[in-house]
Amino acid sequence: MLIGKKSANPITQRRWRNFRANRRGWWSLWIFLTLFVLSLGAEFLANDKPIVIFFKDNLYFPVLKAYPENQFGGDFPTEADYRDPYVQELIETEGWMLWPPIRFSYNTFNWNLNRPSPSAPTTVNWLGTDDQGRDVAARLIYGFRISVLFGLTLTLASSIIGITVGGIQGFYGGRIDIFGQRFIEIWQGLPVLFLLIILSSFVQTNFWWLLGIMLLFSWMSLVDVVRAEFLRGRNLEYVRAARTLGAGDLTIMFKHVLPNAMIATITFLPFILNGSITTLTALDFLGFGLPPGSPSLGELLSQGKANLHAPWIGISTFITLALLLSLLVFIGEAARDAFDPRLNQSQGGP
Repeated sequence: MLIGKKSANPITQRRWRNFRANRRGWWSLWIFLTLFVLSLGAEFLANDKPIVIFFKDNLYFPVLKAYPENQFGGDFPTEADYRDPYVQELIETEGWMLWPPIRFSYNTFNWNLNRPSPSAPTTVNWLGTDDQGRDVAARLIYGFRISVLFGLTLTLASSIIGITVGGIQGFYGGRIDIFGQRFIEIWQGLPVLFLLIILSSFVQTNFWWLLGIMLLFSWMSLVDVVRAEFLRGRNLEYVRAARTLGAGDLTIMFKHVLPNAMIATITFLPFILNGSITTLTALDFLGFGLPPGSPSLGELLSQGKANLHAPWIGISTFITLALLLSLLVFIGEAARDAFDPRLNQSQGGP
C-alpha cells in the first residue's frame, strides 16, 4: 500500500481530490453509474418473460433463451407466451416462475386494461400506459439505456475524429490548418437539424444509421480545443528537444503533445454526451429518429404532448430526461474543477 501511494502521480491525486471536493458532481457520478448499470440489465427489471423457470426438476432462463410452448406441456412448437394464463398454469402445476419487478417489456401490450389507453398508473402499470397500451415504466427503462448507449457511442466516435483532425491542424499548421479551418467553417454553417431530418427521411433509420448521420456533424465539437492545445504545445521546449533527438511526428503528437491536449478535452466530454442525448431526443420527438416502436424518450415526450389528458406520460418522461441531463452537467462541472490548475490541494475532499 505504501509503495502504491508513493508511486501515484501527485497531479492525478490533486485532480482526484478536486473532483471529490465537488460533492454535487461526485454524487451525480455515482447516481448516474448506478442508473446506467441497472439499465444495462433492463431485461431483468422489465420483461414479459420470467427470469427463471423451474419445471420438472429443470431450470430454464426465458430471458436469455426462447423455449417452445410444448417444452412445458403445451400444444404448439412456437415460443411460449408466458403471460398466457394457460401457459402459467402448465408451469405452476409442476414448478414455479421468478418474474422481473415489472412484467412488461418495452413493446408489450397490456390487453387486460379496464379502461381505454392511455390508462392511469396502477399497481400493475406503475407509471400507467401509453396510447397503445404499453407500460410507460418499462419504456422509460429501455429508453434510458438506448439514449445513454447512443450518446456514449457517438461521443467516443466523434471525439476520436475531432481529436485527430484538431491535432493534425494544430501540429502542422500552415496550409493544412488554413484549409481545414475553412472546411470546418463551411461545414458548421450547415443547418444540422434540418439536414438530419432530410437524411433520415430518405431511409428507414436504425440505431447505427442514425449514429452515422449524426457523426457527420458532431465530430467538430472538439476540433478547436485540441487544435489550440497543439498550436501552443508544438513550440514548447520539450517538444523541440524531442524533435532534435530524432523523434518522429507521430511520437511527438501522441506521446508529448496529446496528453496535455486531453486535459481540456476530458472536461468537455460530459457536455458532448449531454448534447448527443438531447439531439437524439429531439429527432425522436419530431419522428425522424429511431424506428417506430423503439423505446425512446423523445417518442414518449411526443406522446405526452399528444395526450395532455394523460399527464403521467409527459411528467415521468420529463423527470427522467431532466435527471439524466442534470447528472451529466454536474459531472462535467466536477471534471472541470478537477483539471483546473487554480484549485490547490487544500480544497480537495477527504
